[in-house]
Amino acid sequence: MQRRHLLCLACANALAVRPARALEAPESTVVLTLTGRLRLPNRLVDGQPQAVFDMPMIEHLPQTRFTTRTPWYSQPRTFTGPLLRDVLAAAAAQGSMLRASALNDYRVDIPMEDAQRFDVVLAHQLDDKPMPVRDKGPLFIIYPFDSRRELRTTVYYTRCAWQLKAIDVA
Repeated sequence: MQRRHLLCLACANALAVRPARALEAPESTVVLTLTGRLRLPNRLVDGQPQAVFDMPMIEHLPQTRFTTRTPWYSQPRTFTGPLLRDVLAAAAAQGSMLRASALNDYRVDIPMEDAQRFDVVLAHQLDDKPMPVRDKGPLFIIYPFDSRRELRTTVYYTRCAWQLKAIDVA
């Protein structure tokens, strides 16, 4: 019995130390670039690791869908996309702060804790349709405001970055 227990522990240990799956290279236009503290980049630029994603890679991650009210729309809207924490996990990002950058040069710092604590989504669909740039796409960091009262404040509204193009992990 003890031998079987030790064998099970050894197998569990072997499975736990398997290397994480490498992030695939994008096959189409890059829509998101992660930089900074990444353990699983899929390219190097000037010796610096990057994890780049095209839209099919974003869509291939597990998807979350929620409807919430926001300050930017008069009616509740439905957002669909991967959880921010899943996007970060795909590149094995490690840090305490995220700096999100948008196509319009908007930049905002987001504590890494937000990605773990809340179901923050990297939305690529709005009301079940792809988000064009003119409607805050192609990617929009959005919090589930209606799920927690504490999220309905300026602090969290300003952490939403639409037309997202990059996240630096520090």
